[in-house]
Amino acid sequence: MDPAPMHDWITAIILGIVEGLTEFIPVSSTGHLILTTELLGADPAEWALFNVVIQLGAILAVVYQYWSTFWNAGMGVLRREREGLMFARNILLAFLPSAVIGFALHEQFEILLGSPAVVPWALLVGGIAIILIERSVDPKDESTVAQLPVKKVIGVGFAQCLALVPGVSRSGATIMGALAMGVNRKTAAEFSFFLAVPTMIGASFLELTTKYDRLASGASRVGWDEVAIGFVVSFIVALIVIRAFVAYVSKSGFAPFGWYRIVVGLAAIAWLGLA
Repeated sequence: MDPAPMHDWITAIILGIVEGLTEFIPVSSTGHLILTTELLGADPAEWALFNVVIQLGAILAVVYQYWSTFWNAGMGVLRREREGLMFARNILLAFLPSAVIGFALHEQFEILLGSPAVVPWALLVGGIAIILIERSVDPKDESTVAQLPVKKVIGVGFAQCLALVPGVSRSGATIMGALAMGVNRKTAAEFSFFLAVPTMIGASFLELTTKYDRLASGASRVGWDEVAIGFVVSFIVALIVIRAFVAYVSKSGFAPFGWYRIVVGLAAIAWLGLA
């Protein structure tokens, strides 16, 4: 197979930056990737698998940043310690709803991933929802992720299912779901980070099993080189974002992200001629 054209590498870098910037803030990384792909004039079908797999780079940034948390939880499970077992239980319970629904309706949501028209409306509605939730709730639950009760954990899990629609935002759905149930901002954000690990690994694995042959055979214009570039770039950018995000929202809240979504959503509606 001939080396990829340089502009494909540039596209991979740009999409990697977009993924790293948006994966963990409530603005929808998938929505931004779809709109950016459209803006760059790239074929959405050719870059669909790439856009899912590079999310693993951002997920690796979470594992790197919170390595001690995952290590202590893992050792706690092996030693049958309560804190580790509760952490693992909460992540698993929150992961299951989207895993079941996402697997069962994979083909239907795959169609939505190739439709830029869905994203602007999801961004707009989601932005309004963030602002309304921020103004109406007073999160006082100071529990850590391991201490959250089952009822709230399952509620966050079902909130995450909304993010199967591109443009909704996985982090936005889980964080806002947690805030609506009284969870403090720091724990809500960290729970969203931790929950992203099994969720995005599962989504990437599902994509790879269904499209690996096309990627491995070279039938796709987007190959392993582009995937590797996007993976590394998304990891570096996401690591920077994670470190700044928790500190910011703990003091300032999420309303600015809601307004950002509204502006981008309206701009995308006008650009795509959807009004």
